[in-house]
Amino acid sequence: MDWSASTWWWIAAGVLVAGELATGTFYVLMLAIGCVFGALAGYAQISFFAQVAVAVVVGGAAVLTWDRKRKRGPGHPKPAANRNINLDIGEQVHVDGWNADGTARVPYRGSAWNVRYIGDGAAAPGPHVIAEVRHNELALRRA
Repeated sequence: MDWSASTWWWIAAGVLVAGELATGTFYVLMLAIGCVFGALAGYAQISFFAQVAVAVVVGGAAVLTWDRKRKRGPGHPKPAANRNINLDIGEQVHVDGWNADGTARVPYRGSAWNVRYIGDGAAAPGPHVIAEVRHNELALRRA
């Protein structure tokens, strides 16, 4: 069986898509897009060197575009403040009083927790929102 260059480009694209699914690296998917354009160039019956050039240019441009888009977006929160990792983030607690050092003990989920105020201004009694979970301590901001 004699396969055309386009067939090899499609196989390479499939392998890259499988690699992306295995690793979760979105950049590999951008390279697969380059291989798809290489296959389309193969259908146009241009030289293999031109097919490679098309694949490299399109795949490279896709990688650079995605990287720029990712860097312009908001950064990921650190794990201690990421609601996708810790479901306590954003929950409300009530603080009856604060110690001079900005700490207190509050009941939360059936247990007494150490809390620390990290909000703006002075710590005051009342409702607060969990901003971070730091080991066995909750970091709070005003609600």
